[in-house]
Amino acid sequence: MSANHQLLAAGLDLAYGERQIVSALDLTLPPGKLTVIVGANACGKSTLLRGLARLLTPTRGAVYLDGKPIHQMPTHQVATILGVLPQSPIAPDAISVTDLVGRGRYPHQGWFRRWTPEDDTAVAEALAATDTAELADRPVDELSGGQRQRVWIAMALAQQTDLLLLDEPTTFLDINHQVEVLDLLTDLVRHRGRTVVVVLHDLNLACRYADHIVAMKAGRIVAEGRPVDVVTEAVVKDVFGMTARVVVDPVSNTPMIVPIGRHHAGKAMA
Repeated sequence: MSANHQLLAAGLDLAYGERQIVSALDLTLPPGKLTVIVGANACGKSTLLRGLARLLTPTRGAVYLDGKPIHQMPTHQVATILGVLPQSPIAPDAISVTDLVGRGRYPHQGWFRRWTPEDDTAVAEALAATDTAELADRPVDELSGGQRQRVWIAMALAQQTDLLLLDEPTTFLDINHQVEVLDLLTDLVRHRGRTVVVVLHDLNLACRYADHIVAMKAGRIVAEGRPVDVVTEAVVKDVFGMTARVVVDPVSNTPMIVPIGRHHAGKAMA
């Protein structure tokens, strides 16, 4: 089981140059849970994830990993605890799927990066879990968008960290593979004790899979907690500017959002 490392943000400000994106944000990620961050485009979801992952330095406040400021910790130490899949990662030219996934093993290797049978096992398990084993010998740049996305997820899984942060991992995937990836992340949480944080656009999938949901608007957290407690019609209206009905998902018994467009507003009121 995971050691349940703790990751939190305190008074966090994040910016790109003079453009402030995240302001005075406090967030403690529940260990051993699947947290999903949701919100409208440009609300700061990906920026927050980048800050939590040490990919973006705060202008104020700090991110703490096990009580230590993460930006002051050695890179190798952080990489053995925290794995990251950023949005739109770029692979080196002509690299094969196996070689790319194998790069997830670097934090676990010594100074001379000796490859071990344990590394082989981790890569094979990651390829199998993401249904990409048959792609192992192919160049990554020849794959479809969905195939590449699954290979990137495999690389993150091969790192075998206790904390895993993924920015829109279901992008480019058809609905079947979206569900498979979220099922896989849920397995990591429930059976291996990992802490997983995911940015998602699909609010219904977020409600179905999240143990803890964080709703953002304009760089701040509007609501957080269990989906059943925080996802209401008022919150959906506030966060997404969308009129909707919130009903019960007949499969998962979690909130399900039914959007109401202007062509159906009259029927919804009836």
